[in-house]
Amino acid sequence: MCRNKVDDCMRIRILSAADVRAALPMSKAIDAMRHAYSQLSAGKVTAPPRQHIPTDKGVTLFMPAYLSEGGEFGIKVVSVYDNNPNLDLPRIAATVLILDPGTGTPKAFMDGSSLTAIRTGAGGGVAADLLARQDAKTVGLFGAGVQARAQLQAVMAIRDISHVNLISRTQASAQQLAAEISEWTDAPEVNRVSTPQEAVADADIVLCATTSATPLFDGNALQPGTHITAVGSFTPEKREVDTTTIRRAHRIVVDSREACLAEAGDLLIPNADIDAEIGEIANGDKQGRRSEDEITFFKSVGVAVQDAVAGSVVLAEAEAKGLGIVVEIA
Repeated sequence: MCRNKVDDCMRIRILSAADVRAALPMSKAIDAMRHAYSQLSAGKVTAPPRQHIPTDKGVTLFMPAYLSEGGEFGIKVVSVYDNNPNLDLPRIAATVLILDPGTGTPKAFMDGSSLTAIRTGAGGGVAADLLARQDAKTVGLFGAGVQARAQLQAVMAIRDISHVNLISRTQASAQQLAAEISEWTDAPEVNRVSTPQEAVADADIVLCATTSATPLFDGNALQPGTHITAVGSFTPEKREVDTTTIRRAHRIVVDSREACLAEAGDLLIPNADIDAEIGEIANGDKQGRRSEDEITFFKSVGVAVQDAVAGSVVLAEAEAKGLGIVVEIA
């Protein structure tokens, strides 16, 4: 118990992955990402480029952001250590700290991996809402991991999806995801396909959420009117989509010009021209989809404003619902 005056006590709410998921349903996360992208493109954000600190065994990334209009203030710390699985630890570990912008004091410390999965999926949901055809029903899904799930859940939140063409590097992961999807509310029919051609041939929306360093499919197989979201690669030398896809795309939209021009091999390798940030479209400064036949492409490498906004939403919901553990630290 704090021995000082009540006003002098410093408390922090600690939130587990389960708490984060309970506080951030996909529909709420999509609204939060729309706000985050809008503020980023409106220039109402302070968010320096992510800092990489290497050690002998791995690398840690620091991603701070402050949004002046809503007062969201936070920092995500992500560590990537390839040997960790041999120590029974996750290869990637992430945490998010939310701060009070008025005092600078810490308000919440939460699991960052679950928050990252939800907010990245929700970012794809915002893009699909603004760029995919209204009648989109079939998804071509590359990948069967955490992010593939989140991307599909986000698209299902904004479109009436009836079919999913699922392809993954391993059959076991594809089978597991297909079984999981079958238990979802309003579950679409899942077709486990064996070739990239089958995945995209009749897809209205193509979702790329893999660790592949090379293109996943031949862009010539895309049908007019397709929307593509790519979130898996985030380094200049890797890409999930080929040059043909980029050349055929009528609109190339990104989460952040600055971040994508530094990290997105999908755009850097073919020397692509960026048409808009997704926040510019959300703000009405740029057009979204202009015709039923347009091929649209959204690239996201992830930006710190997403974590600050998502973390702030989680904190507000956690306070309202009594989630997590509150600890006095001063």
